[in-house]
Amino acid sequence: MDDERLIVRAVAEAGRDDLALYTGNDDNIVLDLLTPFRFNAAGRVVERRICGGLLGHWSAWTRKAVELFDECHRVVQSGETIPAELLRRANEVTDCNAAFFDAANHFAGCIAGLHEDLRQQRILEGLWCLDPREVLSLGQREEIDRVGAAYPHLNDDAFVAAHRDEWLRD
Repeated sequence: MDDERLIVRAVAEAGRDDLALYTGNDDNIVLDLLTPFRFNAAGRVVERRICGGLLGHWSAWTRKAVELFDECHRVVQSGETIPAELLRRANEVTDCNAAFFDAANHFAGCIAGLHEDLRQQRILEGLWCLDPREVLSLGQREEIDRVGAAYPHLNDDAFVAAHRDEWLRD
């Protein structure tokens, strides 16, 4: 969140309110979408929000990620208190992203990790990457399996299975 905070603060201090702010913070992405950033800029309190961003697992669990993104926007726009369920899901998303992107191994298997989930969904036939050294790290497949089983409400497996043949027709 430090990079996001610095960027948002710079935008606020520059007096800009015409920029759409996006995050790529896989460790806190849902919270970045929910939490306002407040700063003292030129003697007044300025609030800015991140309005979008790349949830790392969008490449594999896209439909559910879009639903989560829309829910974050709905809660923010309504002004209601952030539900505990949404905060719990924020932690679950971080756990999933850590598995896909191989955070435990300094992101060594990040591309292969996303390919593995797409392979499990039968969208890809293998884990091939442009760099042949880009492979799953030891234990990464098990971590991907773990988060898939632990958080079935975050994955798109049923949706993909229902549409895969239609999408993959020649």
